[in-house]
Parts: sequence; C-alpha cells; structure tokens
Amino acid sequence: MNDFDLVRKNLFRRKLRASLMIVSILIAFMIFGVLAGFYRAFTAGEDAAAADRMITVNKINFTQPMPIAYFNRVRAVEGVRQVTFANWFGGYYQDPKNFIMALAIEPNTYFDVYRSEFEVAPEQLQAFMRDRGSAVVGESLAQKWGWKIGDRIPLNSNIFSQKSGGHTWDLTIAGILKGKADHVDTNFLLFQYPYFDETRSFGKDTIGWMILQTTSPENNDRVAKAIDAMFANSTAETSTDTEKAFGKAFAAQFGNIALIVLLVVGAAFVTILMIVGNTMALSIRERTREIGVLKTLGFSGPRILTMVLGESVLLALLGGIPGLAIAALIAMALRTSLSNIAPAFAVSPTIALQGLALMIALGLITGIIPALNAMRLKIATALGRG
Repeated sequence: MNDFDLVRKNLFRRKLRASLMIVSILIAFMIFGVLAGFYRAFTAGEDAAAADRMITVNKINFTQPMPIAYFNRVRAVEGVRQVTFANWFGGYYQDPKNFIMALAIEPNTYFDVYRSEFEVAPEQLQAFMRDRGSAVVGESLAQKWGWKIGDRIPLNSNIFSQKSGGHTWDLTIAGILKGKADHVDTNFLLFQYPYFDETRSFGKDTIGWMILQTTSPENNDRVAKAIDAMFANSTAETSTDTEKAFGKAFAAQFGNIALIVLLVVGAAFVTILMIVGNTMALSIRERTREIGVLKTLGFSGPRILTMVLGESVLLALLGGIPGLAIAALIAMALRTSLSNIAPAFAVSPTIALQGLALMIALGLITGIIPALNAMRLKIATALGRG
C-alpha cells in the first residue's frame, strides 16, 4: 500500500462525512463556474476591443441620438483613419420574444472599421451595397433561424415605426458575415441606415453612435478631446472613449458583475473553508493514535504533513471538478436561450484552470493547520491519548 492508498482510505473512513463535504464543495464550485461564465460573457467585449478603435456617443448616455451631420465633421479630425456609425433598431423576428440584435449601419465604412473582426464574401458585400433593402446576417444568427442568402425576412421593431404606420421592415439577406476569431460573436443582423432613415416615422437624420479608428492608439486621447471639444455647448454634446472603456461602461449598465461574482463566490468559499477546515481538524484528532503508530513505524513528520495535505487537496478536487463539470453543462443548456444577451456565456478553459487553482488553494488552506499539528505530534503524546 502506497501513500496515496493511505490518503484515499483515510478520507473515506467515514463515508457519510466525506460525501457531505464533497457535496458542499461541489455546490461552491458549481456556483463559481456559472457566475464566472456570466462575468466572462459580460466582459468579452472588453477583451475583443481594438486599441485603435473609439466610440463617440451622446454625452447624456448612449441611448440618446446625435445629428448625422457629426459624421462628416468627425471624419475631418486629424488622427482619424476611418469613421462609421450605427443606430440601434431593437428588432425581433416573428414574435417579440425572438429578440434580434439589429443595427442600421453606414454601409460604405462599417466593414472597413471592423475588417479585423468580420469578413463577408466580396460578391455578397457588393450585393448588400447595391440593394438598400438588404441585410447582412451573422453566421450564428443565420444558423439559429435557418436563414440563407436570398431569403426575404420580416424584421420587426419594438421601438421604431414606418411612415406607413407599420413596425415591420422586409429585408433580403444578401450576405452571411463570419467572425475572424473564435471570440467574435456573430449573433446579429446589419442593414442599411439610408433605407432605415428614409422609412422611419421619427428621429430622421439622427444616429446612435459613431465608431472611429485612429491612425495610432497613441493618438486616442488627442482625437477624443478634439471631437468632444468640437461639439461642446451644442444641443448634443458628445463623449468619446476607447472601445474597451465603452464596453466596460455598457456592461456596468447591468450592475457591477465583478463585485457580484466576488461577493457570492467569496461567501460560498469562506463558508466551505470553515466547514471543511473544522472537519479536517476533527478527523485528524480522531486519528491521533494512528499517527503515533505511523511515526513509530518510521513515517517522518514531513511525510505525515504531506499525507494530510494530500487528503484535503484530494477532497477539494473530488468536489470541485464535478462542480465545474455541472457548471459547464448548465452553461451549455442555457447558452441558446441566453445567446441574445450573453452570447459568450460558457465555462471556458481559463475558468476551468482558475477553478483548479482554487481547489488546490482550498485544499492547502483547510489542511495546513491539521497537517502541521500532525507533523509536530510527539509519539509518546499520540500513543498516550485514549
């Protein structure tokens, strides 16, 4: 029998107690996995942000419009390589519960600004440019609804209405947009702003936000100050910031996700720490005479310490790994229904590695005091305890 066999047998000496501790740790890591997945989903935009891309919005907040005339004035700012704009549509397909992230975009510049993120076949892009009533659909969205090039789809809005009184824009799918990297979400639809602007009943000649690309990230601060100064004291003052900062501010609309994750996971882990630590100390105390016997047989103090720590780490792994696995299954089950608001929701390999590090840390922290006590225990003292 080797040391691992001894560790395993000691851990499951009292099967009910070991099982309850494993279930407690499993629940803690399941909570960790799910919340960390949500945090990843809401911060994915920050990680994917380009250093030379900036966003200009109305200074009041990003839901307020700006005059379209700002577009050409921003293009003329020194240090701006390219600029485009977009307008939120608030779309759904067939039923309001089938939310679709739809944007009315400036067709000639949008794909240039995002050329490092997306790709559309040249002939499909040309077809989109030619037809003002067409749309480019992200690959994920097209797969979700079974759409293909040439399909005519009704896109409804719960915000805008047409001059005719209707809320439906009929669009022809001219292209399928693909992401150039795994982290790029393609669960959205783009259609032409000119078509949207000439048909909507209100808000004409206004846009939601501008996306601009600077000639170098070093010019970002200077460009931002120049743009905001240009529209200062106007009826629609602007706020320009990096794409990463904008993404962070957008995620903050849903609350401080990082703080929520920290508080919930922290509370769960502190509770588990106290329960498992106390139980481990009790378990080692029950085996005091056996530890004395092991030392009599030649087991050194460091070897005893390693075995006790191994027992607590094994306990954490037996609970934590299934907990993360269940969290991954929950994320897979919810991913489709959450694809519109949190498309990147998943237990990623990074989260799994962080979870493994937490398991080992939890095992070492809960086992270190009982392990030190066992290592320092004198043979005479151990054998003298009844």
